[in-house]
Amino acid sequence: MLREAISTERAPQAIGPYEQAIKWGGLLFTSGQIALDPVTGTLIDGDISAQTRQVLENLKAVLEAGGSSLNHVIKATVYLTDLNSFAKMNEVYAEYLGNVKPARSTVGVASLPRGASVEIDLVAITL
Repeated sequence: MLREAISTERAPQAIGPYEQAIKWGGLLFTSGQIALDPVTGTLIDGDISAQTRQVLENLKAVLEAGGSSLNHVIKATVYLTDLNSFAKMNEVYAEYLGNVKPARSTVGVASLPRGASVEIDLVAITL
């Protein structure tokens, strides 16, 4: 089976040597997304709720480009620079991830690229 690079202009371009996502077999693995505006490539202004919303919009675009959707996510990893923002992040996250929530890990980290407060990566099945 060959790996297929997935890319869309509806999500921020990679800020390093990696793809927005890789499709392999019936799975789609996204790279971590932070709250970058897809047009400007800059971190959006806003609190953890606004940043989480932008991250999930970016991931939604990548998933759709790869033939999947947020409803087909099976695993998520969330990285937070402040675990005190866990509840607010969860509120937005719950709006996006459908009725059957994926398995998830949440990790507290010292910092994220560009000063972001949250980063999320996903694994999804393809349609």
